[in-house]
Amino acid sequence: MKREVRRQEIMDMLVQEGSVGLETLATHFGVSRMTIHRDLDDLEQAGVLRKVRGGATIETGTQFESDFRFRERQGGAAKQLMARAALNLVEPGATVIVNDGSMAAVLGGMLVERRPLTVITNNFAVIEALQSERGIGLIALGGSYSAKYNGFFGLLTEESLSRLRADVAFISSPAVSGLVSFHMDDAVVRAKRAMMRAASRRYLLVGHQRFGHSALHVMAELGEFDAILTDADPGGSCLGELREAGIELNIAGDLIQ
Repeated sequence: MKREVRRQEIMDMLVQEGSVGLETLATHFGVSRMTIHRDLDDLEQAGVLRKVRGGATIETGTQFESDFRFRERQGGAAKQLMARAALNLVEPGATVIVNDGSMAAVLGGMLVERRPLTVITNNFAVIEALQSERGIGLIALGGSYSAKYNGFFGLLTEESLSRLRADVAFISSPAVSGLVSFHMDDAVVRAKRAMMRAASRRYLLVGHQRFGHSALHVMAELGEFDAILTDADPGGSCLGELREAGIELNIAGDLIQ
C-alpha cells in the first residue's frame, strides 16, 4: 500500500473512532511500528492529529483542535440540530455574523431559508455555500487563510470587523469549563472577540460533549452571550451552575420540537 493511501486510511479511521492505537494500526496495515510512528509524526506535523501514548487522537486537547476536514465529517446530527435551532433566532432582513468552524458551516448553509439576509463571515465553507445565492448579501472577511480552520484570520479580519455592525453573531467554542469558554488558538480568539463586539446579540454554539473542558486561551465569559445553544443536556452540575449564574442555556431539541 502506498504511503499516501495508508495515511488517508489512518485519517478515516480517526474520523470513525476518534482515537486509534499504534499496535492496531501496525497490525491493520501489516507494517512496522516504526513505519506507523513516521506516519503519525508527519500527520501531527501537518496539524491533523495529536500523538498520544500508544497511538493518536483527533479529540480536542488544551492546545489542539483537529483539522476542519475531520470536524466537518463528525457529529452531523448534532450540528444539524444546533444549526436548525440557531436558524430560529434569525429574522429575514437581518445582518448575521457566522464564525469559523464546522458547526457554523452547517448553519451558514441553512441561512438561505431566512433570506433576504446580509451575512458576514470568515468561514470559507460558508462563503462557498452562499456566494451564488440570490437574496444573500455576502461580506467575506479577508485575512490570512488557515487550512486547519478553513477560515480567514489576522489583522485584516479584525480591522474589517471593527468597521461593521450586525444584528446577531453566532460564535462557536470547542471548550467550556465553569462559566468560561475557551479556544486553542489566539488568532481565532481575536477574530471571535471582534465578531462579538460587532453584534447587538451574541449566541454561543457549543456541543454538549465540549462542556467540562478547557483550552489554552480564554475566549469569553459565558455571561457575555445572550444565550448558549447546545445539542443535548451536558449533564453533571452544568445546568445548575449556569442557572445560578443567570445564564440561559437552550437545548436545541427543545427549541425545534
